[in-house]
Amino acid sequence: MILDEQQTAARTWFEQLRDLICAEFEAIEREAGSDARFDYLAWDRADPSGEPGGGGVRGVMKGRVFEKVGVNVSTVGGTFEGDFARTIHGAVEDPRFFATGISLVAHMANPHVPAVHMNTRFLATTKRWFGGGADLNPPLPIAEDTEDFHATLRDACDRHDPAHYPRFKQWADDYFYIPHRGVHRGVGGIFYDHLEGDFAADLAFTQDVGRAFLDVYPRIVRRRMHLPFAEADVAQQREWRGRYAEFNLVYDRGTLFGLKTGGNVDAILMSLPPVATWG
Repeated sequence: MILDEQQTAARTWFEQLRDLICAEFEAIEREAGSDARFDYLAWDRADPSGEPGGGGVRGVMKGRVFEKVGVNVSTVGGTFEGDFARTIHGAVEDPRFFATGISLVAHMANPHVPAVHMNTRFLATTKRWFGGGADLNPPLPIAEDTEDFHATLRDACDRHDPAHYPRFKQWADDYFYIPHRGVHRGVGGIFYDHLEGDFAADLAFTQDVGRAFLDVYPRIVRRRMHLPFAEADVAQQREWRGRYAEFNLVYDRGTLFGLKTGGNVDAILMSLPPVATWG
């Protein structure tokens, strides 16, 4: 794949952010007396046309603090098949596409440490845009952590546009909802899509979202990772993990996009928790 200047800039940032996040998560494991590290697996994608379709790197760590955390980066391109193009912004007229991004999901050993999701991406069809966000998923919500998470994301948004945070928070509340359960899957965050104004400004905002996540989430983990917990707390954690799995398999757009475009299945489904319960 030959990338243009914008595509290269976006890919480079997502890979840099991956490196920063993984180093910080490994440092937390060191602080807990664990030698766990990320295991990386590169994968390639073949486009339905037969041409090379890019690929990515799946990163997974299983440690003492992070029961299972996946941090993936991918850069793919080619042609959407069939009617799927009709569901993608700007692809109805021309099914060719490019996508690069980072996707992260962490499931934690201690139920007092919230699970988390973060994803940011840049897509190009006949249009070009950024999207993504982050949301916190505590099985045992703690108001201080929820407020810290939202305040940090709000600050990142406000540096660019004071209208961003209320709009993107509401978007997250609407998106990260499980209709068949009648509940939100966590305590929210921000979610945005089709940010397609000025490329440099939109990249700068997306970078600040990534930096905000890197600032706030490790702080929350360190605050809670040594708290004692009971079997009832683990049971609550596993029940909410089941709901997280339901959302990702039934409603999540990123999961569908990855499967529909021939991405690496193990990388796509790394978001699923290691242990969950239903009923």
